[in-house]
Amino acid sequence: MSVLNGWVNFYVIVGSSAGALIGLQFVVITLIAARPIAQADAQTGGAFATPSVVHFGVVLLLSAIGCAPWEVITSVAVLWGAIGLCGVVYVLIVARRMHVQSAYHPVFEDWMFHVLFPCAAYAVLAIAALSAHSYMRPALFLISAAALMLLFIGIHNAWDAVTYYVFVRSREEGE
Repeated sequence: MSVLNGWVNFYVIVGSSAGALIGLQFVVITLIAARPIAQADAQTGGAFATPSVVHFGVVLLLSAIGCAPWEVITSVAVLWGAIGLCGVVYVLIVARRMHVQSAYHPVFEDWMFHVLFPCAAYAVLAIAALSAHSYMRPALFLISAAALMLLFIGIHNAWDAVTYYVFVRSREEGE
């Protein structure tokens, strides 16, 4: 019997959503790609567009891990911990990219949704992994909270990027 048996439906729903949103993100980027992109705009992709795909990918990975037939929590916890630590490092890279790019001046909301919230989600993931062996039930809820948080962050950031490009950049190009 799997330690994650009661969580399969949750991870199927969340993972399917993340997979669909990754596909939708690629469709939108493909549609926008027909327009000429300045070098400064290309820098913003690594700071603002790529993280959304990464967060959706992590949610998909967490869902796949959550649906696998694990016998003990230890193996899963190691994977969760590694994903959490790698996620924190990745968010620091994103913060640097946001700071260095010159096409757009990030506001507080950008820093919240691209740095603070993702860092918190990945930190929760790592902390839950550390406590999973001793406090399995609360750890499972923390893992699911981190997955949902990353899913909603990705949705917010993808929507924010598309609306910025459609409403702000299109208007600027038309002037």
